[in-house]
Amino acid sequence: MSAAMSLNTSAIDIDGGDVAARRVRQIGIIMMVTAYLFFAFLDSSAKWLGHDLPPLETAWARYAGASLIGLAMVNPIKHRGVLKTSALGLQLVRSVALFISTLANFLALRHLQLSQTVSISFSLPLLVALLAGPMLGEWVGPRRLAAIGVGFLGILVVTRPGLGGFQMAMALSFVATVCSALYNIWTRQLSTRDSWQTTLTYSSLFGTVILTASLPFWWVWPHGALEWAVMIVPGLAGAVGHYFIIAAHRRAPAAVLAPFVYTEIIWMVAIGFVVFGDVPSLWTLGGSAIVIGSGLYLWYRERVVKVVPTLTKFTP
Repeated sequence: MSAAMSLNTSAIDIDGGDVAARRVRQIGIIMMVTAYLFFAFLDSSAKWLGHDLPPLETAWARYAGASLIGLAMVNPIKHRGVLKTSALGLQLVRSVALFISTLANFLALRHLQLSQTVSISFSLPLLVALLAGPMLGEWVGPRRLAAIGVGFLGILVVTRPGLGGFQMAMALSFVATVCSALYNIWTRQLSTRDSWQTTLTYSSLFGTVILTASLPFWWVWPHGALEWAVMIVPGLAGAVGHYFIIAAHRRAPAAVLAPFVYTEIIWMVAIGFVVFGDVPSLWTLGGSAIVIGSGLYLWYRERVVKVVPTLTKFTP
């Protein structure tokens, strides 16, 4: 009798533990989805500001906000030696990649729908997998290489070069994604050489210093209180989005969270329709579906070989 009760109690404990673990993972998934909602706020606010303000000014607001929040988290007084790095060149080139990615994305957003830019940005995992071979020695097999090829066909469906659909803005969006892929790879390399505080500080301060120094040459005064208020959104949304990504990865493995990156297309389409009246074309939706399918297959293959990198947008 006592043995049976003991067995039943053990079973209840195990089930209870499974339920608790499942709930923690579900919270992590919700946080991941929420993070990409905030990234959608970042891009949509940048697009809205781009109608009246120069992209450099929007980028400055993005960087300045990130720097202020970063300094609150990692200030030089509390974290002495935060600027000391064992890889100064790598820190600088990574910061340059982030700067170009941010500026190219904001330029593209002036002319493209949110659904178009996010569809192109979904090629990020494909680019990282492709570049990881020559840059990190992490070569992909033939199945993943085929998935990457199919994914880039999806990008061609979205951009339609030579068929009247291609614009220079689409090229800028792809440049932003390439730079973001390089940023991710160099971040991975730096993770074993410098602290995250040092890497965060360099990526935030680099763009802030350059843009602040050139501020007098392109500054346009925002029109009214609403534009001043919206200028706060890019930096704040980026910081909050990254906070949720970090919190999500504390609660669930990257292999569980990775597919939920693609929920951003839902937020982008919804915000694009409500705020800008944009309706995505069938080309955009079809190409996006191809890219997402390729990304999900790539994620599956990486999970099979126990390598699932954590990829994020170009936010310090």
